[in-house]
Amino acid sequence: MVQPQLPQATPDDEAGTTADLATETGRSSRDVASASQRRLIWWRFRKHRLAMVGLVLLVAMYVVAAFAGFFAPFSTTTYSGEHAYHPPQVPRFSLQEGLFVHPTTGHTDPETLAPVFTPDESEHVHLRFFVHGDSYRLLGLVETDIHLFGPSEPGERWYPLGADRTGADLLSKIIYGSQISLSIGLVGVAISLLLGLLLGGISGYFGGTVDAVLQRVIELFMSIPTLPLWLGLAASVPPQWGPVPTYLMITVILSLLGWTSLARVIRGRLLQIRDEDYVLAATLDGVPTTRIIFRHMVPAFTSHIIATVSLAVPAMILSETALSFLGLGLRSPAVSWGVLLQDAQNVNVIATAPWLLLPGVAVVLAVVAFNFVGDGLRDSADPYGKRST
Repeated sequence: MVQPQLPQATPDDEAGTTADLATETGRSSRDVASASQRRLIWWRFRKHRLAMVGLVLLVAMYVVAAFAGFFAPFSTTTYSGEHAYHPPQVPRFSLQEGLFVHPTTGHTDPETLAPVFTPDESEHVHLRFFVHGDSYRLLGLVETDIHLFGPSEPGERWYPLGADRTGADLLSKIIYGSQISLSIGLVGVAISLLLGLLLGGISGYFGGTVDAVLQRVIELFMSIPTLPLWLGLAASVPPQWGPVPTYLMITVILSLLGWTSLARVIRGRLLQIRDEDYVLAATLDGVPTTRIIFRHMVPAFTSHIIATVSLAVPAMILSETALSFLGLGLRSPAVSWGVLLQDAQNVNVIATAPWLLLPGVAVVLAVVAFNFVGDGLRDSADPYGKRST
């Protein structure tokens, strides 16, 4: 029986693909033909406008999170009970005073019982760059009190995004909260990626009984409703634990729940390519199993891993926010975006202080930016493939 011949790639096909990629990236065909895989990915990623916008936004967020004490006007422990639920203050400018706001005095409306703040226009709180204020440790190492922007005199108050129920600056808390909310996504996904690659790789490569057992374990995890499982695992965290142990435990909980989908993707792809000629050649050559999986097989579907991971990071951020919002995750005095949104549970409070929803805007921006970057990386991971529409 004559076996059908599969169409082979011709030099003209390869030249056309190279020419198409050269046109798309704005480079010459010679540069594209001699460029490394990493450089091709970067060239194509730069042409993805939304991905570049998301990357710039994420870099800015993580820089602010790393240097939170410098960018935040105040520390999270600085508050004023007299300025609880203070509305946002927009800076003013004059040639004599420069940037300034008027200090305010607060009282309670006798009819509505809502806080009312009256500015004292005879006084000025001057705003300057690189001012002295609350002390903090830069990167946890260097003790300093220099802040990027804020009141020129220590002890003066300014609320650019308003104040919470304790009279603490909301902008400063959002900046400090980014340290936990953004890092928990990366740490959690790193653990999930390790578990997914290990268990999914073993399941897809060996198959048979090993695959059946691991798939039943994965199905068991996936069959449990997410919210009740969160409730049960979060209830196991002792309430007397400090912020750091609680943070680590929440990260582990989210990681144990997030590895199953990635393991399924890796297992399915390995089942497709484990009988390829190059895998068989490596096996016959005596290459160790772990090297075959991670050096020869996993790179064949890097784009799928990138797409899954890019969606898992915002999912982790949303999960931490949801747990903390429900009071099942991090608790005060820990500061995260989910903890800050706990004040937004009361409709009456939101009616008088809608700026308490601003931490939710930070969550939305981070999630959208991660999705844009993930979409760009997924398209760019296969430089010779067609861009998704």
